[in-house]
Amino acid sequence: MSIIQSQDKSAVAHPGPDKTNSIEQVRYGCSIGAMQSVAAIPRAIPITHCGPGCADKQFMNLSFYNGFQGGGYGGGAVVPSTNASEREVVFGGADRLTELIGATLKVLDADLFVVLTGCISDLVGDDVGSVVKPFQQRGVPIVFAETGGFRGNNFTGHELVTRAIIDQFVGAYEGERVKGQVNVWSLLPYHNTFWRGDLTEIKRILEGIGLKVNILFGPESSGVAEWKAIPQAQFNLVLGPWLGLETARHLEAKYGQPFLHTPVLPIGAKETGAFLRRVLDYAGLNKGRAKKKAEAFIKDEETRYYKYIEDFTDFYAEYWWGLPAKFAVVGDSAYALALTRFLVNQLGLIPGRQIVTDNPPEEVRDDIRAQFRAIADDVSTEIEFEEDSFTIHQKLRETNFGHKPPIIFGTTWERDLAKELKGAIVEVGFPSSYEVVLSRAYVGYRGALTLLEKIYTTTVGASA
Repeated sequence: MSIIQSQDKSAVAHPGPDKTNSIEQVRYGCSIGAMQSVAAIPRAIPITHCGPGCADKQFMNLSFYNGFQGGGYGGGAVVPSTNASEREVVFGGADRLTELIGATLKVLDADLFVVLTGCISDLVGDDVGSVVKPFQQRGVPIVFAETGGFRGNNFTGHELVTRAIIDQFVGAYEGERVKGQVNVWSLLPYHNTFWRGDLTEIKRILEGIGLKVNILFGPESSGVAEWKAIPQAQFNLVLGPWLGLETARHLEAKYGQPFLHTPVLPIGAKETGAFLRRVLDYAGLNKGRAKKKAEAFIKDEETRYYKYIEDFTDFYAEYWWGLPAKFAVVGDSAYALALTRFLVNQLGLIPGRQIVTDNPPEEVRDDIRAQFRAIADDVSTEIEFEEDSFTIHQKLRETNFGHKPPIIFGTTWERDLAKELKGAIVEVGFPSSYEVVLSRAYVGYRGALTLLEKIYTTTVGASA
């Protein structure tokens, strides 16, 4: 049984509701979980140098029991692994890794291979760089990243992998930059259940205002060709509270390439229009024919969006007695912030509790707090950073949701709690074991309409 399926609380002892010595019902993978970031690049294949089962557990948890997303071209059952054993602990695993890479090149066809290390190889000190270098010298498109579990979670591993590809594969660049071309650094592939649809919508709306977009991950990416084109871009766009900032700063230092940081994922017409105009201004496309084209796109999208909203208002006005008034959000900082802004500003819901679970770096937490305190002109809310589900659920039980049942935007871990609170649950993050997700998006214009459908289908069903 997968860790995602198990909700047995008896295995972990907790000293009390305010303090724990462990993390129950985990909400992220370990650093080598960044193998899923590699798998998200078309025709890229991760090679894992780790213990038996490590790669399979990361895939099953981050991909399968999280929207049943599948393995793609290079993930899932495709991923080669050394399956390091006691022999590699005692004598080192360099020879085993060399053998595995050689066999992989004979069997698997890819445009890029990325070697990721696990705890065993990092602890025993295998020189993976020395193993990979001869293959690189032969012209093999292969890089390595040291992603042992003690280095952090899969968010940390993601930044390590992107930097490895940039430094070891993309390399130096002294050419011209292409005006209007942008690299997008945003959601964590696979960990964010809806990343494929969201990145598709982000690329669509950015292209709609006249930009050429390197989306880098997912079905809308051109694969390694986009990664090779990274230095040519006019600028980098970091879309989210913090993930991708380290990569953008590295690109600024390496290529002198500027970046725009937009902390809030846009959901709905108001947020999306403001986001697109900010990007236009930064790109210098806010005048003449370029501006006219962009504004025409925004107007067309808003007209269509508000037509659907107009039809939706009949339901919203007549069914008010059966709809929730307060909500809680439990999830990674990117979605927690974006959802809270949308729910407050677009639907008039009242924030009850906001809990961020992705363990963002300490240096960015004040900025995230500031974003939540400025959710709306007349609404401010405090957030809590918490990784342990036992503590999270205690906090939700203690929350005053008023006389109406709450709606909880969370994960599979919150399903039983939602029943206990007689509320509704919308799964919006890892793990989402009761959602099958193909191309669904919750951001932008189209994603917001899908989100509205999901929210109110859930609440109507819960009240039936």
